[in-house]
Amino acid sequence: MFIIDTYGTAVLFCLITMLCWGSWANTQKLAAGTWRFELFYWDYVLGIVALALLSALTLGSMGEGGRPFLADIRQADPANMGSALWGGVLFNAANILLGAAIAIAGMSVAFPVGIGLALVIGVVVNYLNAPVGNAALLFGGMALIVIAILLNAFAYRRTATQTTGRSTKGLALSVVAGCLMGLFYGNVAQAMFPDFAVPQPGKLSPYTAVFFFALGILLSNLLFNTLLMRRPFVGTPVSYGDYVRGTGRDHLTGVLGGMIWCLGMLFSILASDKAGPAISYGLGQGATVVAALWGIYVWREFRAAPKGVGALLNAMLVCYIIGLGLLIVAR
Repeated sequence: MFIIDTYGTAVLFCLITMLCWGSWANTQKLAAGTWRFELFYWDYVLGIVALALLSALTLGSMGEGGRPFLADIRQADPANMGSALWGGVLFNAANILLGAAIAIAGMSVAFPVGIGLALVIGVVVNYLNAPVGNAALLFGGMALIVIAILLNAFAYRRTATQTTGRSTKGLALSVVAGCLMGLFYGNVAQAMFPDFAVPQPGKLSPYTAVFFFALGILLSNLLFNTLLMRRPFVGTPVSYGDYVRGTGRDHLTGVLGGMIWCLGMLFSILASDKAGPAISYGLGQGATVVAALWGIYVWREFRAAPKGVGALLNAMLVCYIIGLGLLIVAR
């Protein structure tokens, strides 16, 4: 299977992850005019599963390193497969809430608050499981990111109208999503053999782990998204009939979004071999900056903001960028 062998390549893969995780939500924004989030999300999940399977059958099955995908499944310990599946369930619960928060509050709020919180929790959890990197630099970066989260939340509360009730709901969904999102990565990392070039009996290769992770998303979505369709956070209920009546463009937009996100996940997992899970996950969640830039400057989600909010947003971006820089040099 294909694996990477240097820290420099691992950082490059993390930066690609950052771009993928920070940009997939643009597909949701593009579809939002004609396509409800709950319907979009079915195709998004199918895109994740499709790319996970494709990568496992290609990159995960060629070359001499590691263990080929199908052989890896045959020897896998059920406990490790279950750990990766559970990671998918946790991620899906978090991501549905994040998507709802994006629909309510926008990318420039949902990502800095939700994913910023997930970054802090995820880095701490993954560092405790595999303490790789300088702790002072790592947690110094986390402190700056916490400040950025608070600045963004304050900017949103100053901008959002209180009469609609959406301000509180958008922030609340972002916070809950972030708490769950920070836990999924560790379950996937624990299912894999730590040195990707040296397979261990019962453990999973990165490609197999991502595949079972994607299956966990798909299976849990049958419950989570069905409930959300019947009891949406905003708007009237939708049905499976509404999904079937979607256009080809609607469906392809969702699939593309899922494939973009899954590519980022795969690159993050591959990078964790040389960077360590804490740094790999933390850098990937720099997607917050990418998404905030999309939301602020492209979708102009703060265009009606009162005076002073622009300065808060700029300070938020500076704190995030410096915090991410500390993560990079922590190794």
